[in-house]
Amino acid sequence: MNLPYATRGLPGTGGSIRELSGDFVVEEIPAFEPSGVGEHVFVNLTKRDINTREVARRLARFFGLPMTGVGYAGLKDRSAISTQTFSVHLPEIVSGNLNDIEYLLSAELPVKVNWIHRHMRKLRTGQLKGNRFTINVTGLKIGVEEAVERAEAISDVLGTVGMPNFYGSQRVDVVNVRNGYEVLKGLRKVRDRWLRRLLVSSYIDHLCNLYLVRRLESNRFCCLIEGDIAKKASTGGMFTVEDVEVEQVRYETHEISFTAPIYGPKMWWASGPSGELEREIFERSGVTMEELARLKVIGSRRLGRLLPEIDVRAVERGLQLRFFLPKGAYATVVLREFLKNDAHQLVESTSSACP
Repeated sequence: MNLPYATRGLPGTGGSIRELSGDFVVEEIPAFEPSGVGEHVFVNLTKRDINTREVARRLARFFGLPMTGVGYAGLKDRSAISTQTFSVHLPEIVSGNLNDIEYLLSAELPVKVNWIHRHMRKLRTGQLKGNRFTINVTGLKIGVEEAVERAEAISDVLGTVGMPNFYGSQRVDVVNVRNGYEVLKGLRKVRDRWLRRLLVSSYIDHLCNLYLVRRLESNRFCCLIEGDIAKKASTGGMFTVEDVEVEQVRYETHEISFTAPIYGPKMWWASGPSGELEREIFERSGVTMEELARLKVIGSRRLGRLLPEIDVRAVERGLQLRFFLPKGAYATVVLREFLKNDAHQLVESTSSACP
């Protein structure tokens, strides 16, 4: 469960985040804009001290709808200022005045309504490009000038070499991983479907993290492996790496990246040496494809390398980091590269993710 650093040879800044709610700001970047017509009402709002599921619950209750009548693209927690869009199924007021809805919601919910537009379809999970973060690091034990220098050095490595697209600790919690394994093996019964799915996903995400750890620690993170399933940055298309020498050039220029396995019966397996590594991780997991299928796990692939472009600046209370991450990536995974507060994981080395 202890993840290595991609910038393990560079000293961290220390410090903390979320001292105040305004220290962690996230803005959801939509995959598309609402069309302006249709029976769903898209509401873009900014919230604090309330999580996404609670906002959705209150929206459903306010409009007298079942929870299925409300949609959102991604989950945001309560300990941040976050801007995101919700959809509400309101066919009966398609021709009504949306300004009235804005006024009523602003009065009813602890949120700021930014805009409201109509659309033809419900907003579904995953329908976003990613998230833009503005995060303050406070409580520094070193001077701000030195913290900026350290952060810029780390930023340079992450933007050029990259870092593993680990699942964050809020997703891969040690208790959830253990419970997820027990659910898969039939050792634990969980009636709540949402919780059961969360626990199983936590274990599968843990296996994905193990795969990324192996690539990083065996010096195979900065190079493609024969048989890798690579993903194109421009189109998102995936293909099998056959000629490593040719494709390595594209990898180093950030045109493509390898993908990591999210195990399941319908996952596209890598082949050759890359496939051998994937199968080794899975075979040592103790679970079977039949057990995954029984719990309706499908399987897919995940971008294996993040290349965040991070703006570093000094602010009144410490250090500020601004960056964009594609959907499914975790800001906390990026932040730990900068803070390096996990003392037991610090490595006395001048090496980085690549030899």
